[in-house]
Order: sequence, then structure tokens, then C-alpha cells
Amino acid sequence: MPKGSNTPVPATALRVELGWGPGPGVPDVDASALLLADGKVRTDADFVFYNQPGHASGAVRHEGKRAAGGQVTDTLLVDLARVEGTIETIVVAASADGGTFGQVPGLYIEVRDAARDTVVARFDSTGASVETAFVLGEFYRRQGTWKFRAVGQGYDSGLEGLATDFGITVDEPQHTAPPQPAPTASTPSAPTTPPQPAYPAPPQPVPPAPPQPAYTAPPQSPYGAQPPPPAAPAPPPAQPVRLTKVTLTKASPSVSLTKQGGTSGALRVNLNWQVRKQFSGWGGKRGRAVAMHSDLDLDLCALYELADGRKGVVQALGNAYGALHQPPYIHLDGDDRTGAVATGENLTVNLDHIRDFRRILVFVTIYEGARSFADLHATVTLQPQYGAPVDFSLDECTVPSPVCALALLTNTGGDLVVQREARYLVPERGVSPQRTVDHAYGWGMNWTPGRK
Repeated sequence: MPKGSNTPVPATALRVELGWGPGPGVPDVDASALLLADGKVRTDADFVFYNQPGHASGAVRHEGKRAAGGQVTDTLLVDLARVEGTIETIVVAASADGGTFGQVPGLYIEVRDAARDTVVARFDSTGASVETAFVLGEFYRRQGTWKFRAVGQGYDSGLEGLATDFGITVDEPQHTAPPQPAPTASTPSAPTTPPQPAYPAPPQPVPPAPPQPAYTAPPQSPYGAQPPPPAAPAPPPAQPVRLTKVTLTKASPSVSLTKQGGTSGALRVNLNWQVRKQFSGWGGKRGRAVAMHSDLDLDLCALYELADGRKGVVQALGNAYGALHQPPYIHLDGDDRTGAVATGENLTVNLDHIRDFRRILVFVTIYEGARSFADLHATVTLQPQYGAPVDFSLDECTVPSPVCALALLTNTGGDLVVQREARYLVPERGVSPQRTVDHAYGWGMNWTPGRK
């Protein structure tokens, strides 16, 4: 599509993919969406991005990044059938983290029918220079039908400037104003008043106070009448949107939760995935394993070791869901057997008990539906109640692995450090995925067969 053109789109579930070419010096790119009424968001909840990945209506969801085939993509799922009637436009934007779009090769936006996996629209954005955010396209409703327009409008103020332009209240500025230069001797200055004497100035005459109205008593309620009820307190102001994030990569694989402010409250560990393709059998001609079935069931699990030496596992297998307010202070929220649940699977860690932890290994296993993680895209997000979220995507799986170590949390002198693992493991014949992870990380537990 050329810039400024539009095309009709089906009012159904659409996969909106932002893509670009990776390489040295290429900044990270993030997709986002804003749901607009009369050109502005109604509230900050109408902004969908990495820190706020789902809209309450279910119309827009941020699915995350994937790197494969020489491309990096960040995907949004837009279900136009679920868009509220007051929403007229859904803006799809991109922001560059750590550089400008002049450093991002091959930027494009592609809209696909999620059910048929067919391309509905595509716009290749070219000619970028100093921009740090772009409105790449927008869905808009006209006379009951939806269309997509290729926009290509750039911003040099990043995601903060773009979001603010559409009515979002941002928690913290992403840039500061340049300092004003100090005047020098050669710089002409404005005339100043002559120096004043050290003695105090003479007193100035004080004007007479205006006459005050006479006191009038308030009207009294009739005998037996109840006084009017006090006015309801104003609702607390909405919390502004936080744009800060931490993305772990191979080059920067670890971060201190303590230094990011995550020292108390609940830490939610989220796994969200999607099946990119569905095959039957093994992809022998391409030399890699592939998923076999569409009814995929992944299990988010955690091995833990407490400060007193106790060890265990939190997982759906055997209904070992853990507990949040008593040992092990880790709880599995649920078992998403389809990957279609908007929030995926979640583990919650009670950071009020950091001192009780020695280490926690978060991992994921394939319970059924596939032989390996090939052609699956998964995103891991660690969201502390206080502090910046930490996220990363899994690399493409090239081995027949049914288990992947995701992240290792280690308590070192009260400092809880998150280490990106993203390590695919291949069990030996007859060895369970759990036992394989145990052996790889030296947990030393005894395992028995279990079922859901």
C-alpha cells in the first residue's frame, strides 16, 4: 500500500505484525495501539503496549516479539468484532528504544486474517531519519464498515510524545529539556535596576481594608429533619501510564529486581504463546522439529530452593500449585491448556519474603500437543508490583526440546537478580522434562510420575 491509501478489512480477528531487520546498532522496536473516540483516548486504559498488554474489551492484545528467518516482529491481535461502539479509530504505532528509525531497516506493518492466515494489507515504511516513534497505520470505522489506512507519520519525541499527543498521561518523562546556557561577559544583557541602598526602604502606606459583610447565620433545618448527607469523596486520580521497561537479551541477560524497585509486593511471571504454524509429523526436510497438533498444552513451572534448604516444585502436574502466603511463597494462578487465554499462564512470587528464597528457576514444559517448541512463539514477562517490568522473547527452537528453562532468580545478599536463561533442553530417553531441568541446574530432587 502507498502512504495515505486505504483498503477495506474484515470485521474479524486480525493479526497486526510490525517487522524489521535485525543487526548491529539496530534499536529495539515496540508495537502499540491506541483506541480513540473523537481523536483521543477516553482513559489511559485505551493504550495497549508492552506494560499494558490487553484492552478490557478484548478488542486489542499485545502478543509480543519473535525473531526468525532474518526478521524481528512484534505482534498485536485486533478483534474488530469486539471493538466498543464509541471507539472510532484504532491507531497502530511503533517506537524505537535506544535509537532512531533511521537505524531500523525494512520497517513494515502487515495485517493478516488470523483465521485464514492471509494478508489483508501491508505498508512498507521508508525514508525515516531522526524519528523515534511512528504511527504506521490505523483502523477506522465508516458507515458500519472497517478500513485500514497506511499513515506513516513520524515523531521525534518517542513513545512519550506520541502517547501524550493522543491524551495519555505519562508517569515519567522519557527525556529532559536541554539546560539553558549561562550568560557570558560577551553576551549583551538586559538593563538592570541600579543597586539599592542597604538601609530599609520607607514604609509604604497600607490601603484601608474593604468593609466586611455582616454575619448571617445559616438557615436552620426544621425540627426533626436530618442534615443533608456529606458529599461523596472524589475518586482517586487514575495512575499515569509507566513507559519504563527492561528487556533482557543475550548481550544483557540479567537485571537486579532490587535496583529496579521490585523489593516487595507480588511479582507476576507471565508466559504467553502463540502457534505460528501447524504441521503434522516432523520437518525432516528442513532439518528441524515442528509442532504436531493445534491443541497445545504448555505448563509454566518453578523449581524453588528456600533459605532453610527446603526444595520443591510448583506446577499443574500433581496439582502442586504452591501457596503465596506460606512456604514456598510461590503460587501458580492457573493452567491455560490452549494458549488462547489473554493473560496466558502466571506464577506469582511473594517478594515480601525475598529473604526466604535462595533461588527460583522458572521453566516451561510441553504437556501435550507438540513434540518440541519449534514454530512456537513465547514471551516471558516478569511484572513486579513496584518497579519496571522485565521481559524477553524465546529464541527459535532448533532442537527436539519439550522443556525450556526460562529465568533463574537468585537471592544474593538480599539482592534478587533475574537471569535470562531461554535454554532448550533435550531429555534422554525415558527421562521426564522435570528431571532433565533438575539435572541441568543441580537441584537434586527425587521425582515420581504424576498427572493433572
